[in-house]
Amino acid sequence: MTLTRCLAIAVAGLASALVATVGAAADWRDQVPVFRIGILGGELEADRLQDHACLKKIASDKLGVPVELVPSRDYSGVLSGLLNGEIDAAGLGAAGYAAIYLRDPDAVEPLVTLKQEDGSFGYHSVLLVRADSPYQSLDDLRGKSLVFTDRQSTSGYLIPNYELTRQGYEPMRFFRSIGFSRGHPQAVRAVLDGEYDAGVTWASGVGDYKSGYSRGNLHRMVELGTLDMSDIRILWQSGLIVAGPHVARQALPSEAKEIYRQVLLDLGDRDRACFERIIGGEAVDFEPVTHQHYETIIDIRRAMGG
Repeated sequence: MTLTRCLAIAVAGLASALVATVGAAADWRDQVPVFRIGILGGELEADRLQDHACLKKIASDKLGVPVELVPSRDYSGVLSGLLNGEIDAAGLGAAGYAAIYLRDPDAVEPLVTLKQEDGSFGYHSVLLVRADSPYQSLDDLRGKSLVFTDRQSTSGYLIPNYELTRQGYEPMRFFRSIGFSRGHPQAVRAVLDGEYDAGVTWASGVGDYKSGYSRGNLHRMVELGTLDMSDIRILWQSGLIVAGPHVARQALPSEAKEIYRQVLLDLGDRDRACFERIIGGEAVDFEPVTHQHYETIIDIRRAMGG
């Protein structure tokens, strides 16, 4: 065989390899024919689906595949979906991310988190009572009842349980009884309806108090007309909790993850109304985030038994 013939064969082989490589890179959508975004719904499932409809369209256009919204009534459903590969991406609380990481460090990858109006990257857990109750301080709640939201919730269980214990109010001993509502709106309603003396939920802690602050469960309930802030009294607020990440499964093709990350990063500028519907209020924008932002929460979760 002549040298020219050998070179021709080698070049042809190299060209075929390059075509195969490019083809494989371009065919990641064959691996992900549908991109599934998990969302927490609870009793507001219909509203949350409507809020996320705009993201569904934008993400589908950018990804080039259909996007499916997968609602779950509680935190465990979203966490299990990510761990089992039934959900490709979702917005999580910091405690939810910590729970997944402790079960499988390679399951998900943090993409972005939220920057608040005051420049912070966090929010607060708040403990509230009815405004017409006699309770004016935490000490007044000794021997009373408290409702958390969900054991997988950062602001609805992990942080208030941890911080109250450190402050001398260990919930399991300080309160007569403890319950779980399975959702933030349900916890507030349980207090308003007199089922529990106190409850916890989350709020940005910045902005107009009458509006339920700039964002959070209280803001969302005020917006929906299901809460008047004059009907509650906040007795306690946690330290700043790092805002939870929007994550994607690590096993997804890199291009899919990067496209979705950019969709979120661009959302505030592209469609402000959509951005505010998804986050449930007002904030500056999404910002890139890494695993290192959540190491403290992971340590707390590990210390509390995962």
